[in-house]
Amino acid sequence: MSVERVNPPELSPPTGFSHAVVATGSRVVFLAGQTALDRDGKVVGDTLTDQFERALANLLTALTAAGGTPADLARVTVYVTDVAAYRTRAAELGSVWRRLAGRDYPAMAVVGIVRLWDEDALVELDGFAVLGDRS
Repeated sequence: MSVERVNPPELSPPTGFSHAVVATGSRVVFLAGQTALDRDGKVVGDTLTDQFERALANLLTALTAAGGTPADLARVTVYVTDVAAYRTRAAELGSVWRRLAGRDYPAMAVVGIVRLWDEDALVELDGFAVLGDRS
């Protein structure tokens, strides 16, 4: 499997994401939206940063169970109920990302929404990864 992150100099320098990701591999893993749910199905974390950390950890747990690593992520979408709060906490959220997933950023988007399925959830992440052959 190979992942190439492409950040053309004609575009604004990316911070915490890649403009494009070219991935080749034999398996694609589609990751369902993950919020800050614990094992019992309860949203945990009172702050956006706490919930982001749990949601990202949940996404990475699903990815690991499918045989992938954070470096295999090709695309992640972040759905957030308060974009202004996300922007204000961008440095904290970036620190959480780097600690859990490293510095190989996928192509990403942040989308502001009215609410999530879990009413107490402030953020949800979904995405896909491209994995190499398991042989």
